[in-house]
Amino acid sequence: MKKILIGLALTVLTAGTAGAADLGGKVLKVGSDTTSPPMESVDAASGQVVGFDVDVIKAVCGKINCKAEFVTTGWDGIFAALDQGSFDLVASGVSITDERKKAMDFSDPYIINSQAVLMRVEDEGLSLDDFKAKGKKLSAQANTTDSQVAESIVGKDNVVAYDSFAASVIALKNKDVDGVVINGANAAAYEKEFAGELVVPIRNLQSDPLGLVFRKGDENVAAFNEGLKAIKADGSLDALIAKYWGVK
Repeated sequence: MKKILIGLALTVLTAGTAGAADLGGKVLKVGSDTTSPPMESVDAASGQVVGFDVDVIKAVCGKINCKAEFVTTGWDGIFAALDQGSFDLVASGVSITDERKKAMDFSDPYIINSQAVLMRVEDEGLSLDDFKAKGKKLSAQANTTDSQVAESIVGKDNVVAYDSFAASVIALKNKDVDGVVINGANAAAYEKEFAGELVVPIRNLQSDPLGLVFRKGDENVAAFNEGLKAIKADGSLDALIAKYWGVK
């Protein structure tokens, strides 16, 4: 599987014959903060949740005999809601970290995401060194690896974290901050959405493996790992990456 040059790369999943996981057609509720195209968003025309993560879940369910029902949930409470049983798993571009693994279980990673910086068009000449040396401010969505990356660049005192990505964008447009750390996987979508206003000139920062999230001890993790291996083995995962990012 080839590396994606825009800052998104596939984690090497072990190819092989899928196991015999069969969830018997069970309907699983999937929590997702549906504000991050192309990973997941709500289609304005249909009102349906769409995106790469949605298609990955559907492809996996096709292998292990389950159905997915997506539940839009704010990022700030998504893991607490999972723990309380509001849904069965989370698919929302979640980075696998050692700290999170203490409180939740992850599937095998299915892609690697590299962070990037969203900036105003007039500031696109700013370099990473400019942010580090000139007291520039960065924003990010709170309680994400994006906010941790922002702190590593400009220091905690120069980071403004918001509960939503939309609030970070407003702060950027209002010149309250000089950049927003985002998932590199979303860069093209944001440049299209904010064409003429915002750009993503800094890419390929810290890389994080992304995984599906389950409650501690959930037996479905093994089944989903089988499904992920199956969609890697038959080329389905490659096809989805090509669909959303135009690469193979």
